[in-house]
Amino acid sequence: MFAAACNRMDGRYEEFDEDAPMPKELHPGVEEHKNILLDRAAERDIDAVITEGFRSVSQQDELYEQGRVSEGEIVTRARGGESYHNYGLAIDFALRYDEGEIIWDTVYDGNGNGQADWVEVADIAKSLGFEWGGDWEDFPDYPHLQMDFGLSIDELQKGWRPAEDAG
Repeated sequence: MFAAACNRMDGRYEEFDEDAPMPKELHPGVEEHKNILLDRAAERDIDAVITEGFRSVSQQDELYEQGRVSEGEIVTRARGGESYHNYGLAIDFALRYDEGEIIWDTVYDGNGNGQADWVEVADIAKSLGFEWGGDWEDFPDYPHLQMDFGLSIDELQKGWRPAEDAG
């Protein structure tokens, strides 16, 4: 087994272990920034909720089958092991409506400030270092937020992991 640390060009340290186990929860830096995101949204009277965080490879495969093998709309292009969710580096969010109903309405302005709450949450997330799936041109994923720490899916599949204190 080969294990080493590498100083990447972005200045963050990652650990490499070709036999690295798959994570089982959100990365500590993602967890911390998720909580800050929810607090900052609440400060703007936006009730944002996290609908998905860490996702196992088998859960990802089930989601990938939706709209292909099983009923429903296609919601992902990522198979198991190809999603940042599988490495604890992504979350999905939605909004909670006044009556407690979870909504995915990207134009809803619940705090009445003239700006869509969804966009406000995405802007807060981006200011915290998240990449927003709504900015993707080829397959926009409006609920998706990820922190890749400069690592590609290929590198994650090969065993690269962000350091525990990255973020």
